[in-house]
Amino acid sequence: MFVGRAAELSLLAAAHTAPESAFIPVYGRRRVGKSELILKFLEGARGIYVVGKTAPAALQIRELLVEAARVLDEPLLAELPAESWKAALSHVVDRWKGPGKLVVALDEFQWMAHSSPELPGVIQELWDRSWKRSGKVVLILCGSYVGFMEREVLGRQSPLFGRRTAQILLRPFSFREAAALHPRWSLEERARAWFVCGGVPFYLSLFDERRSLEKNLIDALMGEHGALFREPDFLLREELREVESYYAVLLALAAGEDRIPAMARRAGVPERNMHYYLGQLTELGYVARRFPLTRARPAARHVRFRLDDPLLRFWFRFVFPNLSRLSRLGPERAFREVVAPELEAYFGTCFERMCREALGQVYAHEGLSTAFEVGEYWDKQVQLDLVGVRADGWVDLGECKWGKVRSVPALARGLEAKVAAYPAPRGATVGRLLFVREKPKGKLDLAPGTRCYSLADLYA
Repeated sequence: MFVGRAAELSLLAAAHTAPESAFIPVYGRRRVGKSELILKFLEGARGIYVVGKTAPAALQIRELLVEAARVLDEPLLAELPAESWKAALSHVVDRWKGPGKLVVALDEFQWMAHSSPELPGVIQELWDRSWKRSGKVVLILCGSYVGFMEREVLGRQSPLFGRRTAQILLRPFSFREAAALHPRWSLEERARAWFVCGGVPFYLSLFDERRSLEKNLIDALMGEHGALFREPDFLLREELREVESYYAVLLALAAGEDRIPAMARRAGVPERNMHYYLGQLTELGYVARRFPLTRARPAARHVRFRLDDPLLRFWFRFVFPNLSRLSRLGPERAFREVVAPELEAYFGTCFERMCREALGQVYAHEGLSTAFEVGEYWDKQVQLDLVGVRADGWVDLGECKWGKVRSVPALARGLEAKVAAYPAPRGATVGRLLFVREKPKGKLDLAPGTRCYSLADLYA
């Protein structure tokens, strides 16, 4: 089932019908749905779709020519010598006589460029000399290595710099978008699935809504034959070297260490090497830097790190450290004894992240048009789950509670003590936000300026 991505499909469709040729890089992390987006677009457009691989250039050029011969119904294209990308691409586009535009989609472009470093320059020459003015090409370069795409396709040093007519950075689904994949589940079940998989469509699609979330977790993640049991290992080994050191860093992050000295000690990695490992993981989108959010410029000494990818966070928290127990106990018993006792507390920290993502939607619902930043705050005295700093002089401070809340006013009083410790700018208006899984029945009796949102409110 294909869901969402309406804005991206609309952009591609507009490029296809416009009079000018289009060059659109599509990039984003693995499994986020880039290939599915392109293939969905090609259901309504004539195009050549080729996936790059770790193979000699001649083999990949041959694949392009064979696919072009099939799509264009030009058998002679398949017989052409696979001598160069320039000749092959020129022949393919020259054979296209319409009507409309020909889509040329090169997926996993980083692998094509790896075996043919001249390819970006070849495409630049073809675009500048012919394709741009011809009005008959939609060129899509798609890649899963965000850093590569930003450097070698979009970057100032790339031969292709400044040529794109649009670009699509495909991000994981928001929790609201992800909910469409499991319409039969309750909101709580859909939230829990998002806590584990994030908004990665491929991961979410593996969860069968005819079964409980727990059963899906057991089948997909807890057994050696599960579809996601080896996924983190596959991702890291494909993209990184010295994976053992990265594993140690990720284990430290999953255990709650967020400062470099403590991470280095727990991981057994020299502190001087930590910046490199964290930099690589950050570039891949697996780890995020975070600062306590105020109006003041953050100091470098305040930086902390978190394991930002939901599947990696779950896997390094529950699966990888317990592989021996999983093997000895079996998936179902291991889930009951190792995962289940800690799962709701784990979901509590995930709920905080959901609420921070939801704050922008809350502001949009309230009609806020000013700029804002969303984050969190901590110092030696206080920890605030959510901070929204707005350009109109307003600061929102929030508390997020996934566990059962018997008294929302009591939760509000606890937040009030934290509000007093936050370094709000002089003259700022401070709002109070409470996020709970479910509101108790009856009147909440909150002070003016305090707003309370439930999980149902966030999904509404």
